Amino acid sequence: MSHNDLPCGQRYMDWLMGEVDRHYGVEPAGIAPARRGYYGQTWKVQGAGRAYFLKMDTLAFHQARFRRSLPVIAYLYDHGADFVGRVMPTREGGLHARMGDAVAGLFEWVDGENVETDETKAAEYQLLSRVYALTRQGFDIPTAVFSDEAAARFYGLWAALRDGPRTDADRALLDVLERFRLKTDSCAARLTHMARLCRDGNVFFYLTHGDAGGNFFAGGGRHYIFDWDEVMYAPLERDAWVMGCYGWARQLFEETLRARGIPCRLRPERLAFYCYHMYFFYLSEMLMVHAMSDQTERIRGYLEDGWILSRVAYADTV
Repeated sequence: MSHNDLPCGQRYMDWLMGEVDRHYGVEPAGIAPARRGYYGQTWKVQGAGRAYFLKMDTLAFHQARFRRSLPVIAYLYDHGADFVGRVMPTREGGLHARMGDAVAGLFEWVDGENVETDETKAAEYQLLSRVYALTRQGFDIPTAVFSDEAAARFYGLWAALRDGPRTDADRALLDVLERFRLKTDSCAARLTHMARLCRDGNVFFYLTHGDAGGNFFAGGGRHYIFDWDEVMYAPLERDAWVMGCYGWARQLFEETLRARGIPCRLRPERLAFYCYHMYFFYLSEMLMVHAMSDQTERIRGYLEDGWILSRVAYADTV
C-alpha cells in the first residue's frame, strides 16, 4: 500500500472540512492525513463524538472503479460483512460526492493497522469466504475476462511513452523497460497461452477483492478487509493467486471455503493466468501514474527484484 502526497495547507484543509459538511452534514472538528490506501487522498476527519475516513480519488482513470465499488461495500456491510467498512451516505442519500476534481467517499473510521503475514492468511480467507457466500449479480462492476489485454495495455502505454515528447524521467524509464524486454515478452506470451487454457471449461464468478492481503487490517480484536476499489466478478483464483505459489496456502484457501459450503478446487492454469495478468496490471498502473509522478525507480525495483517475481516463477512451472 502507498499514498499520494497530500496538500496540507490550512486553506485547503478549511475548504475540505467545508466540503465534508456540505455533502455529508458532518461538521468536522479537525482533519489530518490518514496513511491508508494508494489512489488519491486519504484523511481522518474528526466529527462530533466520532471519526470518519475520507477517501478522495483524484485520478480520472480510476474514479469510475472507486465510485462503482461503493454500492458493493454498502451491500456487503448491510448483509453482515461489516468488516468491509461502512459507507456513510451523503445528505441526498448517495454514496459518493464530487469534491473539486475528486470523487469522494466517507466511511466510518476504524482503528487498526495494515498487517499481512503468513499467520494472517487464515483470518483473511475466513473473511473472503463470507464475501463469496454473499455474491449476487447486478452490480455495475467489471467481470473478469480470460485474455491478454493486460499485456496489450502495457505495451500500448510503453509505445505511447516511446513515441511521445520525452522528459529526462521518460528516457530513464524507457531504458529500464528496454533492459527487461525479454522478461516482459516472455510473460506476455505465457499470459496469452494461459488465457487460452482458462477459456476452456465452466467457472463460477464471485465477488472478489483483488488485493485482500494488502488491505487486511487488525485492530480492537477484529480483522477487516478495506479498499474494495477493484472489486470484480471473477474466479476465486483472482484472490488466491498472491499466495498460490505456496502449497500450504492453496490448501488453506480451499479448506476454508469448503468449510463455508463453497466448492473450491484451485486450478493451476487460472492461478498462473492471474500471476501474469497482475504482473502487467501493476506495470500499467505505474506507467499511468508516471505522467504525474516519476515512477522510474519504482518500476526498476519491481522488475529487478519485486515480490511478484516469485509468483511469476511459480506460473512458469505450470
